[in-house]
Amino acid sequence: MGRVLCSGVAPTARKLGTYEDLLAYPEDARVELIHGSVVAAPAPLPQHSNAQRFLSRKVGGPFHDDDGFGGPGGWWIFPEVDVRLNLHNVVRPDLAGWRRERLADPATLRPIDVVPDWICEILSPTSVSRDRVEKSNLYAEAGVGFYWLVDPEARILEAYALKEGGWLRVGAYDETATVRIAPFEQVELAVGRLFLPIAQPPDADAGDAPTE
Repeated sequence: MGRVLCSGVAPTARKLGTYEDLLAYPEDARVELIHGSVVAAPAPLPQHSNAQRFLSRKVGGPFHDDDGFGGPGGWWIFPEVDVRLNLHNVVRPDLAGWRRERLADPATLRPIDVVPDWICEILSPTSVSRDRVEKSNLYAEAGVGFYWLVDPEARILEAYALKEGGWLRVGAYDETATVRIAPFEQVELAVGRLFLPIAQPPDADAGDAPTE
């Protein structure tokens, strides 16, 4: 039986990144820090941007833009701002919301160290596992109150509320639904408008039209 040789040198522990590591990247780089590792994301597809734009208008409009101008107000709703959940986890959600009494003056904050009250992530082919597992767990551990997931491929919106440290699914809604979902029950959302129209296949008979 052979002997196991030991050099006596302990393996070097991996150095966990912090927000300062993200500052080494250009400001427009789409990077996050997950469990101390820098994770880059590609530029969003149009179907991703469409859902983000719609929610910015339908949720951000009445709750952020119309604060003091006839809307329910009371919230800050920001797309893609840096949020530091803890030393080694800095995320940039597609949309994040804070009740204004918890975040008095966010104008120049980067990163924001106050945990959001609501986060929405829009799934893309490269982010499904990260948004559904890693970031979902991080958001629950940090105490985010509400988590929405939009799936442009499946054309579904899922909504979760934090209860006893874990996610309770409030509901899952397809493109036929018009719903009121916490924490924004004061407005109706037509879920189908989150998604781009389904592309119609070219008319197979168009090339067979008779010619004069």
